[in-house]
Amino acid sequence: MTAGERSGVTARTVRTSRLDLVPLAVAHAEEMAGVLADPALHTFIGGAPLALPELRARYERLAAGSPDPATVWGNWAVRLRAEDRLTGTVQATVTEGGRVAEVAWVIGTEWQGRGFAREAAEGLVTLLVEHGARTIVAHVHPDHTASASVAAAAGLTPTDRLEDGEVRWERRVSG
Repeated sequence: MTAGERSGVTARTVRTSRLDLVPLAVAHAEEMAGVLADPALHTFIGGAPLALPELRARYERLAAGSPDPATVWGNWAVRLRAEDRLTGTVQATVTEGGRVAEVAWVIGTEWQGRGFAREAAEGLVTLLVEHGARTIVAHVHPDHTASASVAAAAGLTPTDRLEDGEVRWERRVSG
């Protein structure tokens, strides 16, 4: 995957049956501050919800892209078309010339339990594979059964590796 193809991945909106994954912009911070405000979202990942100024600064850093030219950051806001509302985010860190992508997802508490994380993760993984990713990786806390279900639905399987207390999940694509 060339740099142009990678930037095409990160600039592309992905449509699934109910969702649009739209490239994350600083303008999303205000709405996302509310979506991500529940401290329960940090049960497995640690930390606390960011206040609007901190979230805006974070989105500015993400929008600027990785300082490492060999690494591409892809970040998308998850928009539920039926409600025209943001519901969460998905992200990918693409390395090794586009062959490896580490993915993550978060859906706001209000929208959990309706399959949005699964649908968003599946859409993201499909996009990455279409653009040449051959190894998709996610890290899931061993007690986070909902996130493990999302990883499995996206075609990843757990490995026996623990990294920072989380199980490494992988999907290897031949080709």
